[in-house]
Formats: sequence, C-alpha cells, structure tokens
Amino acid sequence: MLRPLFLSFLLACAVSLSSSAVFLENGMPILWAQTAGQVTDLPTQNGILTPDPWNFLHRMSLYRLMIAATDPYMGSMGTNATDSPLWGLPLQFGWMRNSGRLADPTGATTCGLQTGDTMCVSTQSWWGCVTYFVSVLPFLSAVKQGFMGAGVQVQMQIPEGVQDYCTTYESCAASYPDAMSKWDAFFQGLKAAAESPLPENEKKDSLLGLFWAAEMASTYASAACNSRQSHYSSSEVSFQNSWLNSAEYVAAAHFQSNLQNSALFISPLPSRILQVNDNAPNIADLSSEENHTLYVFSWMDSVNSLLGGTLVRMWRSAMCSVNTREKGRQMLEQLLLDPTFATQTFLSIITGMTSSC
Repeated sequence: MLRPLFLSFLLACAVSLSSSAVFLENGMPILWAQTAGQVTDLPTQNGILTPDPWNFLHRMSLYRLMIAATDPYMGSMGTNATDSPLWGLPLQFGWMRNSGRLADPTGATTCGLQTGDTMCVSTQSWWGCVTYFVSVLPFLSAVKQGFMGAGVQVQMQIPEGVQDYCTTYESCAASYPDAMSKWDAFFQGLKAAAESPLPENEKKDSLLGLFWAAEMASTYASAACNSRQSHYSSSEVSFQNSWLNSAEYVAAAHFQSNLQNSALFISPLPSRILQVNDNAPNIADLSSEENHTLYVFSWMDSVNSLLGGTLVRMWRSAMCSVNTREKGRQMLEQLLLDPTFATQTFLSIITGMTSSC
C-alpha cells in the first residue's frame, strides 16, 4: 500500500509536471538505455579503461556499472531491483542535466546547452564538479575492490588545460584520502555483509551508514569546487549551500536512497538555475512544490547557521539508534513534502529525540 502522503505527492507532481525537470524515462534515470551495460563498453587505450566523465553518458555509465556490480551484495536493502542506495546518484545527476546545471555557467562555450553539445558536462559547472566526487571516486574505489573484474585499470579522461581533478585511484587517494578510504570501506562492507550472520535489518542499517559516511566524505572533499560558485547568482549559490547542508540530515538518518525514495525527494527540486531576484516561496514560474522545497532548504540552512551549527549537531545526536533513524526519515519526508508540517514542529521533535538518546 502506498502511504497517503506519497499518493498526495504523486498527484501534486502530476499537476505541476510541466515545470519540473524530468529525470526519469520509462521509470529509469534519463538516457539510461544509452549508457554502458558492461565494462567492456567503455573506451580503452592500451588495455586501460578511459571513460570521459565530462560526457554525460560516460559518467552515467559509471553509475550503471557500479549498481550492476554491487546488486548481488544488496540483498538486505530489499527485494526490488532498484533498492540499492546507489540509485539516488544517477537520478540526481539526471536532474542536474535537465535543469541546466551541468552546462557552462560562464557562457564561454556551448557545453551542455541545447544549442551546443547536449552531452557535455562543463568543467566550470559547480554541480558537475561536486558530482565528480560521487561518481568518479566511488567508481575508482569499486574497481580497486575488484567489483569490475580482476586486473582492471582505469584512467579518467580530462579536457586539455584542466588541472584540478584526480583521474586514477592513486591520484584520488593521494588528494582525497578520507573520501577514498570511506568508499573502500563501503565496498568492502558489502562483501563482508554477504557473509555476516547479523539480521538483515541490522546489515541494512550498517551498510547505509557506510554508504553515507562515504557520500559525506566526498561532499566535504568537493570543497575543492568552491571557486566555481562565482559563476552563479547569489540565489543559486544559496541553494547550492543549502542543498549540501541537507545531505547532513539524510546521511545521519541513513536514508535509503533507492530509486523510489530518491525520486520522491528529487522531483520537487528547482527545474532551472536560480536568478538573482528569485526568492522562495514566491518564484512565479516554479511550482508550489519547488517553492516549498527551496523555502525549507533555506530555513534549515539559516537556522543551522544562526545556531552555529547546532541544528546539524542536534540532528546527528538524535539519530542514535535504528529506531530514531527510522523516525528521522519519516520527519524529513513530512518536512519536505507536506507543507502543513511546521518547521517549529520539526525543531521541537528533534529536541525531544535528542534527550532520549
């Protein structure tokens, strides 16, 4: 049975579909059918895999290959073929493309524009840079841990004149050791879970903890992308920062970012890049759902800043058990998807949950 909140959300989406960025195609991430179905579909040079992460289909292929390679170890996530937490990454990436966020924000090229190379991911895009850390880094780790086969070597392509991206497991481990070690721990944990006698729900919670630890380490490493924020309006930069901040909450709650859950949270994200005069919840050409999401993101980020980071710390403290993490996931769903759920209610519940830990 679908929950009433989910049903009402789907109805709202149907009404506002015209203003939402499309990120699903036949129930799968956009252009999924055009991505590499096996490692040998990727380009090679001298026996080394050389995918181009600045091509949308190549980077999306990294996600498809990781999901396929790890699915045999994801039994604790559920019985559906789309229950892996990795599904949230390609959905997110597809939303970025169709909302214009992977295109060149400087205007110097037509990379990513409908009038240019639509499969191009700009090296100047802040969004393209941030997602490099949750696509290339985990893929290189998965290869290192043997998920793509024995003896596979990878060297990512990089455009001429671009210096600040790592391209091999070794260079990424040297530049971002914490992120790479946590992705290694996640992939090693998948293999260990297959042999573990623990109950499935405990294995699931543990694996989601490892996944989000790696995801957040990549997010912190993506501070390397900060200079690219100068290409955007203050409204878009504010959204970028609040979008990063929101990850703290879903990570601590061990959110299962499978295809269905991720679609629920990505659908109301803004369908275009924000301009300087955009002020949620009163952006005329965005849907009420998009306006509400922007408002909630901004509120959470502002309160956390005003409290000197206390809101995030309180939330992390409250997410102290499998039970409170389940309640936390329900609260996040209500806060983001139910406009009647007051932000003050959210604060008071967190305070109560923290005291019970």
